[in-house]
Amino acid sequence: MDHTELTVGDVIDLLMACDRDAPVRQAMNPFFPMAHRLAQVIQSVDEAGRPVVYLAEGRDADTQLGHLPPEVAVELAWQSPVQAPPRRPRRTASGK
Repeated sequence: MDHTELTVGDVIDLLMACDRDAPVRQAMNPFFPMAHRLAQVIQSVDEAGRPVVYLAEGRDADTQLGHLPPEVAVELAWQSPVQAPPRRPRRTASGK
């Protein structure tokens, strides 16, 4: 199965539409979605000698920020939108 990977150019193009002062975070683990701070950008080469860039989280204890906001997990299609269950009519004091 072939995977389409974002290129550095793709990421730059996507980031151009964002607020330049907004912090960058990683969304990780679709089965237990968490948010992480980015700390490093490292350029290297893959097994075939092609350039590849890694975005890495930091080592600090506060690098993992907690659960990913539900609306982000829904937008990533990692979770389904959750709706409150329908309300049942309240019972009256007489029990009806």
